[in-house]
Amino acid sequence: MLLYALALFFLLLTCVGVLRDRRRFGNAVCLGLAVTLLALALLATLHRADSAAAEAVLIVVVLTPALGSLVLAGLLIANGLKTVRKEGRSLGNLLALLCGLGILVVFALLLAATRADSEVLVVIARTVFLLACYLSFLFACFVGYAYLYGRLTPREDVDYVVVLGTGLLDGSRVPPLLASRLERGRRLYERQVARGRSPLMIVSGGKGSDEQLPESHAMADHLVEHGFPADRIIREDRSRTTEENLRFSHAIMAADDPDYRCVVVTNNFHAFRAAVFARREGVNGHVVGSPTAAYFWPSATIREFVAVLVTYRWANLAVGALLVVESLSF
Repeated sequence: MLLYALALFFLLLTCVGVLRDRRRFGNAVCLGLAVTLLALALLATLHRADSAAAEAVLIVVVLTPALGSLVLAGLLIANGLKTVRKEGRSLGNLLALLCGLGILVVFALLLAATRADSEVLVVIARTVFLLACYLSFLFACFVGYAYLYGRLTPREDVDYVVVLGTGLLDGSRVPPLLASRLERGRRLYERQVARGRSPLMIVSGGKGSDEQLPESHAMADHLVEHGFPADRIIREDRSRTTEENLRFSHAIMAADDPDYRCVVVTNNFHAFRAAVFARREGVNGHVVGSPTAAYFWPSATIREFVAVLVTYRWANLAVGALLVVESLSF
């Protein structure tokens, strides 16, 4: 009963957190804890049940994560190879491949530890396994809550539609990824106009070292070429990162109206991290995502997760250190 009570407690914390501000990463962790505790409670109930069916279900449930991890490793490796072929070799594009190989390394290390007569190897395998479980838990929290956040489309009236920039093709042209964001932003703008509003569109992005013009200028030109009214566009052309996109756009909006409301547009894989940053920068609005090619999603999602880990690096380092100490003290 204690596990069920704890699961309900963390579920209530999740609901309260969502009502207060759905952009908090703490909501994802609380939801993950609620689901994990509920799963453990159900396993304990099955373990106490004296029946062959219950034992069979328990065995399947226990084996599923291991088998699922191996399948996931294969899918990540296959996706990583496809991404590299389509997008070229870069650390970001290699993330899915590296994660798939990392999962296999963890399994190989655990298998070696069970067969080798080495206490040092056992300690190393145990420590790596605990850290891998922690990162896997956080990743599951991130992906699960990001999916839920993406389903909670804001429906309130807004004063601004903010579109976050990304890199330009050949230093001057809007790539498909950015065009998808602009199209989603245009549709949100038209929806507001249909409701009798007259919001402004802020295109946000500065000039990179390999670009011929600021991203926001190329974004504005793209919108105008597709029939968007030029007098409803504001160009934020100083930012270089997502945090700066949001910080500088917030400054523009707050200077005009401290009580402004906005909606921020990015790609779906980037929406939740952008929402976390928007909350930290004081932006009064939620984030929505535009479609992304399916093959690009795994590497992009892993990259977003790593960025969130870095954002909360001190908390994660503290938990990691505790897990290492606990492993060494066995």
